[in-house]
Amino acid sequence: MSSISTISDTLPPVLAGPILRRLEPQRLALWLAGSAPLRLILLLEPAGEGARRIPLDDHSCRAIRVGEHAYLHLVDVSLDEPLPRDVVIAYDLIATFEDGTQGGVAAWAPHLLHGGAQRPSMVLRSRADDILFGSCRKPHHASRDGLARADVLLSGHIDEAARRPAMLMLCGDQVYADDVAGPMLAAIHALIRRLGLYGECLEGAVVDDSDALYAHPAGYYHREDLLPAFKSNEALRERFFGGVDKPIFTTANAHNHLVTLAEVLAMYLLVWSPVPWGLLPEPPMPALDADHERRWRRENAALSGFRAELPRAARLLAHVQTLMIFDDHDITDDWNLSAKWETTAYEHPFSRRIVGNALVAYMLCQGWGNRPEAFGEVLDSTAALTAAPDARGRLDAARQDALIGRLLSFHRWGYLLRTDPIVIVLDTRTRRWRSRRLPSRPSGLMDWESLVELQQELLDEKAAVIVSPAPMFGVKLIEILQRISTWAGQALTVDAENWMAHRGAASVMLNIFRHSRTPGNYVILSGDVHYSFAYDVQVRDRDSTPHIWQITSSGIKNEFPRRLLDWLDRLNRWLYSPRSPLNWLTQRRHLAIQPRLPDRRRSGERVWNGAGIGQVFLDEQGRPVHILQHNADGSASTRFLVDDAKLPEMATAGQPEAPS
Repeated sequence: MSSISTISDTLPPVLAGPILRRLEPQRLALWLAGSAPLRLILLLEPAGEGARRIPLDDHSCRAIRVGEHAYLHLVDVSLDEPLPRDVVIAYDLIATFEDGTQGGVAAWAPHLLHGGAQRPSMVLRSRADDILFGSCRKPHHASRDGLARADVLLSGHIDEAARRPAMLMLCGDQVYADDVAGPMLAAIHALIRRLGLYGECLEGAVVDDSDALYAHPAGYYHREDLLPAFKSNEALRERFFGGVDKPIFTTANAHNHLVTLAEVLAMYLLVWSPVPWGLLPEPPMPALDADHERRWRRENAALSGFRAELPRAARLLAHVQTLMIFDDHDITDDWNLSAKWETTAYEHPFSRRIVGNALVAYMLCQGWGNRPEAFGEVLDSTAALTAAPDARGRLDAARQDALIGRLLSFHRWGYLLRTDPIVIVLDTRTRRWRSRRLPSRPSGLMDWESLVELQQELLDEKAAVIVSPAPMFGVKLIEILQRISTWAGQALTVDAENWMAHRGAASVMLNIFRHSRTPGNYVILSGDVHYSFAYDVQVRDRDSTPHIWQITSSGIKNEFPRRLLDWLDRLNRWLYSPRSPLNWLTQRRHLAIQPRLPDRRRSGERVWNGAGIGQVFLDEQGRPVHILQHNADGSASTRFLVDDAKLPEMATAGQPEAPS
């Protein structure tokens, strides 16, 4: 059965977006998805100024067709007259419809408007001193959505430019391509049919193409059965579909792992916009055994809560500059964890296609908006691929594999913002420091060359914000458990990847902090671990001691097993307190680490376990003066506090008031 839909006249013109991506006074990047190529006019109206109308041509708005009725619109506008900073700028995207009428956001996405507003708005802050950040947004997790919580915060100050955040930094796992609920997979397949998203041929699998995949009895909760029954595929099944129980950290539910490009693109539309959900009937439950039927019902209940909060999450993305970087679940669990993992994954055509499709979708839906100038040639290749499907709506396999090969060797995913302070976003997934002697050992999160490039960007800066998806300085006991599992040959079982797991990468990073010309103040923003914490860090052996603040917020819609984390936190306090001699057996012997304590802690806990969104306020020297975790359940925000007697150099006078 072909995946091409014959319904187009009832589809809304815009399916998702707009999402504000990289914003600068003379350049704006926005993302949206439509059911047809849209003719758009960008309207900009800074407070106190007249409106500017900018017709968007093919140069400033590139439409990439991904299905019969699906086009991704990548808006990249250069402005002759710069926009003012620190004022509210109303904006609109006015679309011309097939009947010749025109309508703006109020007509085709009224859920994006705040009460009483006729248009959405943006603010270009002059300093990066107020940052929302977080990671790990899993739709079928039982918690509420941290992005919806952030929208509540924003709505209280929507007309106050000085109180709106400079950016929303999404630090990884914006989607879970490898951990998909059964009802979500059914919605994905329904949306593929509704929009006619393009299919593809599959090599190295039991099924020949995407249509056969979607119809196969193993398509739900048993995708590992789609690999041929060869002994050489046992390791591959374990990598992608094993559903390995991870007794310390997470449980990987990979049996519904997304495979095709259409599946991943449909996932993005469904996690970023309520509009596609309105096009779909309630997904029917396929034939399942009793255990999977119960699981389906649990997941469906959680997804109902996710859908209810999705309009607020979409409204946030339309009002705040949103920047992103991948972590493993955006592509697949343990992506590039070790050299052995890479060999196993990339030498098999089916797993290479799985990884590649997720990376293509990431490029189109996330990566492009971070630094549009880096993706011109890659977009040309993508447009050539999707412009000429065959009669059954399938992409050309040779072109698809060529594009995937190009992205697997692409090294411009990381980026920086020339703000005050400078913001550097690290690619810790594709430029890894691989172990040649022991290929099963976890790779360093960045290789020597990329670390040298990082040092060059930091030279002569006074302060810096570094976004590292995984914390540079994590909970030490958990890192030790990861190391023990690695020694036992179980690195995949516990996600054994952290900065200190690879001696070379850890040493180079510490030397960067010691360098006499690198900044005196660093704020490191991270996610990944499904709990939140803040550490004040000092490097011991440098004359002008640099200060480092490791601030972690995770997850946006995910949490760590509560009882297990309580025990790990308690044991970590006993074994690795700031005065513990055990620290001298680790890389921390060169560091003085002082945890900040959650103000709502129980019995001395140092980590906070609750879905939500993080926020950090910085002073003029780039030092954090307020660190908060806004809880998704609507309870009072958690503040990470420091004992001023222990850190007297922390200035607080004249700093912005933390929100209630």
